[in-house]
Amino acid sequence: MGWPRLAYSGLLHLAAPLAWRRLRREHGLTDPRPLRLGRIPETPPETPMLWLHCASVGEVQAARPLIEALLERYPGHSLTVTTMTATGAERVRALAEGRDDGRLVHRFLPLDFPRAAARFVERLRPELALFFETELWPNLLHACQRRGVPVAVVNGRLSPRALRGYRRLRPLLREALACVDWLAAKSEEDAARFATLGMPSRRTSVVGSLKFDIALDDVTQVVSERLRTWLGRRPVWVAGSTHEGEEARLLTAHRRLRECLPEALLVLVPRHPQRFDAVAMLCEQAGMPAARRSRGEWPEAATAVYLGDTMGELAALYGAADLAFVGGSLVPVGGHNLLEPAALGVPVLTGPALANFADVAEALRGADALVEVADEAALAEALAGLFADPAERRRLGEAGHGVVMANRGALATTLAGLERLLPAK
Repeated sequence: MGWPRLAYSGLLHLAAPLAWRRLRREHGLTDPRPLRLGRIPETPPETPMLWLHCASVGEVQAARPLIEALLERYPGHSLTVTTMTATGAERVRALAEGRDDGRLVHRFLPLDFPRAAARFVERLRPELALFFETELWPNLLHACQRRGVPVAVVNGRLSPRALRGYRRLRPLLREALACVDWLAAKSEEDAARFATLGMPSRRTSVVGSLKFDIALDDVTQVVSERLRTWLGRRPVWVAGSTHEGEEARLLTAHRRLRECLPEALLVLVPRHPQRFDAVAMLCEQAGMPAARRSRGEWPEAATAVYLGDTMGELAALYGAADLAFVGGSLVPVGGHNLLEPAALGVPVLTGPALANFADVAEALRGADALVEVADEAALAEALAGLFADPAERRRLGEAGHGVVMANRGALATTLAGLERLLPAK
């Protein structure tokens, strides 16, 4: 073991007590240690295994087209999708429940201790390992290399902010990237940032963003249409994937909007389910008690806020709206997937914090398909203006949908690259 990985592993062990406390809170009464030490069943899989790792629910959603394409392209294989979070696990399980062949399985990613990583890879026995976006775990990557498992980083993304942090760990990242057989980068800029950390250009391709190959199933569209019918003709906007400190600002914007549009409804969808109750309380404190979807409550004519406190329904809720605000952008989070509402033809609004989706934002800007606001006052003004202008709403929706359709193709290029690592059987 090289000294960078040795030092990194030592620091991980020192930080283990904090990690266990955080994981225990997330898993509730379940002891997370067996799950996070790579202790999965040693029984050999009945079929060859592919492995895809996604950090959390957002990455699972973005990877859904790839998940479905891998299962179709490799019918003799099963696919294990790992996540770091319980919310990501729920999303994978929801996808698995929609299948009847049992070929899609979820497992939690082990903590990146050397023995846990080696145990996990040895017991999983994947024929191909895929890491989504920026998930670079040095000991897991080394364990794959040691067992001869080909490794690809797909939809490879490295923001300027992430690069600044990783530069301080350049020796460790260079050692980790030496284990990557192929990097499928989202953009030339992402490829250049990975190269700065030591990723060889001969093993790098720029394929575009898989997020443009977003999958919209028939169920989502049916639920959207049903919701829109139930909501009637009242003005509806969705604020999706919101964060702490952001909901209060959105409620302020909504209160201002209702001064000129008293019938307007905000569908508020927090990013993290552990915050659902806190956001419901926040709505009540703001004088706008929310009807909660998880309880089967329905917004009446006087209801100002409908709380989307369920998992896996954000796309359907976007599709039922006149306008969509994508959260994580009025607070310094970096934004979330602007393409989910755009793919549905719903006009997209966002705050200024877009570091995580700079390339997507640029594409939407280029088509004049993105409304950017600086704060809650500007958001209220933009909402009021758009609700008063159906033609502009229609133009924005069509322009955003056009951007999604024009940029599709990364999935096919990614699959072709993976074919070189593991030919389809």
